[in-house]
Amino acid sequence: MTLPPLGDYLATLRTATPLVHCMTNYVAMNSTANLLLATGASPAMLHAPEEVAEFTAIASGLSINIGTISSHWADAMLTATATADQHAIPWVLDPVAVGATRYRQMLCAKLLASKPSVIRGNASEILALHGLADQGRGVDSTAPTEQAINAAIALAKHHDCIVAMTGESDWVTNGTQHYRIHGGHPLMPQVTTLGCGLSALVTAFVAANREAPLEAAATALGCFAVAGERAGKTAQGPGSFQVALLDALYQLTPNDLTTHAQWEAIHGV
Repeated sequence: MTLPPLGDYLATLRTATPLVHCMTNYVAMNSTANLLLATGASPAMLHAPEEVAEFTAIASGLSINIGTISSHWADAMLTATATADQHAIPWVLDPVAVGATRYRQMLCAKLLASKPSVIRGNASEILALHGLADQGRGVDSTAPTEQAINAAIALAKHHDCIVAMTGESDWVTNGTQHYRIHGGHPLMPQVTTLGCGLSALVTAFVAANREAPLEAAATALGCFAVAGERAGKTAQGPGSFQVALLDALYQLTPNDLTTHAQWEAIHGV
């Protein structure tokens, strides 16, 4: 199978500059906005229940992250996702620590009813969301990616969406087609909110490349993997790595991505 050039999807994003409505957690707002800007998208951070429906309707895509959830934010998220579903606006669910509490599980069950385009999480979150695991330890993944592949595929089939699962290697599946992405750097888990920002970046790529959402989601992960490798070459620790990652995303060209992204189609799963 000949893989399409990932750089084409990055070029489309930078031409489209999609407006991404991010309903994310307190910790991630600033870093998520910077990651989107560095890559070529336009971020917006709105949470008020009084305006989320109106704004979601004019956004290119919606990113939902339940990291620091509260009841009024949950209500606003449900309104926003229902609006996205009504207007056929792509949206991404980041089920942060969904296995940790019953409240998170109940909220995600309600959000899933609005048909996310993509679910982006780590292996423990994917297992918990699929009902195969009881608990996750906070936002960290305690399960290896390989252990959750079948859960990711089943989840994608059940909800007719794409599942983007990140870990030591990344998996993207729509239930029948599967891609694995390699790369990144060991410092990436040491910088908080990078996963949150990645979910928003997936939203941007899918919004800008609606005709190829599976490959668009893979491109977002590929961008992170290539930029992470480059950032790690100069970083002295987590602090300098975060800055270097922003610079690497900003400097990444479509040709760089096509040439250096390590991704493969997986068959026979």
